[in-house]
Amino acid sequence: MRITKASEAVGAIVEDVDVTKLSDQEFSDIRRAFLDHGTLFFRDQKLTPEDHIAFAKRWGAIDLNRFFKRREGYPEIAEVLKEPDQQLNIGGGWHTDHSYDDAPAMGSILYALEIPPSGGDTLFAGMAAAYAALDDTMKDRIKDLKARHGNAHVFGEESPYRKAVGDRYTNADQAGQTAIHPVVLAHPETGEKGLYVNPGFTLEIVDMDPAEGQALLQELYAHIMQDRFHHRHVWREGDLAMWDNRSTWHYAMNDYQGHRRYLNRITLEGVALA
Repeated sequence: MRITKASEAVGAIVEDVDVTKLSDQEFSDIRRAFLDHGTLFFRDQKLTPEDHIAFAKRWGAIDLNRFFKRREGYPEIAEVLKEPDQQLNIGGGWHTDHSYDDAPAMGSILYALEIPPSGGDTLFAGMAAAYAALDDTMKDRIKDLKARHGNAHVFGEESPYRKAVGDRYTNADQAGQTAIHPVVLAHPETGEKGLYVNPGFTLEIVDMDPAEGQALLQELYAHIMQDRFHHRHVWREGDLAMWDNRSTWHYAMNDYQGHRRYLNRITLEGVALA
């Protein structure tokens, strides 16, 4: 097994390994790499749904996603699907999964079953690297701030996006969760500081004038969106990617109109953030 950096800011590539046959030592090394790099990419995996679930359970409890359509017979697996005649994709903007929950998902494990001939890449951004690159004035300004996150504008019954995505999202009546988290998050396992706001689900800075808060968020987002904090993953069938929602953003590109893209995702339970 070989583990190499995908970029300086985020991600590592894990090669020469079958995730269905990991020894305890290999799994320990992979877990360390996950915490160090935020995102892992495994090539050439051949997983049944049962294999996918078994690998996820080695990491912890599975979060049964309430908004994604589930794979028939496998409630643990959410379908990330775009058919050739559909215009919108799922995840087509910078975001962090489940930041609207009091205990956000620890991570997500995504397996590629059908990939278009070109396009459909996923961008990842490293929040620790982005935070470290801030100047001291900004670090001091945001060190004690908290932000409110929510999901109704994405998954709720009145969401234009949800209506456009159609039956690929479910349970619109269950949307409406909000949660408050630190803008600067000390990672619950490593203690490393990173930014914990995202364009997809962050609504406002708590106890700050709304206009000032939005201006601050946009300044942070523009900083994080610099290429130097990113890695672009070009998918192949059989790829398995997993990311740490506490230390990364991701963005699924929607540049493959007329082609099918189908992946299976399992989400891992997290803990309340402080």
